[in-house]
Amino acid sequence: MAAGMDFSPPFTVIDGYSKDNNGSAGENENANNVDNTKQMTSGKPPRHLSVMRQCGSTTRLLAATDLAMDVGVVNKTSSDEKSEFLPVLRSGSCAEIGPKQYMEDEHICIDNLTDHLGTTADFPVPGAFYGVFDGHGGTDAALYVRANILRFIVEDSHFPICVEKAIKSAFVRADYAFADNSSLDISSGTTALTALIFGRNLIIANAGDCRAVLGRRGRAIEMSKDHKPNCTSERLRIEKLGGVVYDGYLNGQLSVARALGDWHMKSPKGSACPLSAEPELQETLLTEDDEFLIMGCDGLWDVMSSQGAVTVARKELMLHNDPERCSRELVREALKRNTCDNLTVIVICFSPDPPPRIEMPPSRVRRSISAEGLNVLKGVLDGN
Repeated sequence: MAAGMDFSPPFTVIDGYSKDNNGSAGENENANNVDNTKQMTSGKPPRHLSVMRQCGSTTRLLAATDLAMDVGVVNKTSSDEKSEFLPVLRSGSCAEIGPKQYMEDEHICIDNLTDHLGTTADFPVPGAFYGVFDGHGGTDAALYVRANILRFIVEDSHFPICVEKAIKSAFVRADYAFADNSSLDISSGTTALTALIFGRNLIIANAGDCRAVLGRRGRAIEMSKDHKPNCTSERLRIEKLGGVVYDGYLNGQLSVARALGDWHMKSPKGSACPLSAEPELQETLLTEDDEFLIMGCDGLWDVMSSQGAVTVARKELMLHNDPERCSRELVREALKRNTCDNLTVIVICFSPDPPPRIEMPPSRVRRSISAEGLNVLKGVLDGN
């Protein structure tokens, strides 16, 4: 899976960018310092947030009404209170080699971007950045992207006026810069999944088959799409560009349709290629209903559904409110289910408090389904 240079359903996808139908639109000091930059944010968030400058296509409109089935949560807030919500960010991660011979996953967790980048940073607070990079064919690509992707984003000319363009540009620039580094094995590759948080704005970028899932009142909201070659849209894109999908593999070689690196499979820089480094973006405006985000490599999702992971994570957070322990439990659960891959999981919480207990409204009819079961059913219905 793939050394560093210094320094779904509820979404509508439009040209690789998606808009949340719930109402949202849309290093390098050195690689070894990244894990030391994690910080715990404490205390209550400020009541007001300076408006983030954005390109016109990503103006947000907060939904005026709740989803009809979102009922029974203790201490539910009003729409006015939600409009003032700011997340208090804290995270935990766990990475295990699993049954593989080598560990090729990399990840990054930065809970406080202002402290990490310095006081000259010009963007709303709170700000945070997270990433999971699932390497293959060696570790060089994953290590390089982990060490440099944030720098490529903040140095892009579009940042922070149009963050979406900056992120897309940064993925491609990182891919090209990796190809130009003669000291690295450019035949190694990596998928890349990143989460950038500015104030209430959550922007997920994905190239590959890692996945980000939002826990919203116990319900799983997929914030990325797995880029598998057999996926209809990816297959059509691949074939249009002269590639083939054979037995689920791109050109019979790679089990993902998008990745950085793998330059033995790519055309010269600047030309269209079946194996793309360009990410798809999904964006949402966080409210108090959004409790946590799970980011994981395919080693987790191969053996666990998105709703299953959210259910496990929520129960863990209700018990101990520790995202680190929660991520470890998700990894342990995947190992118990005999995953065949490396495992990397990040859990990001948006509140200092644990998720509240979900209560069903009083009813004269005897119920035979739990609140969690209703969330699963609701997700299926929304998908149809």
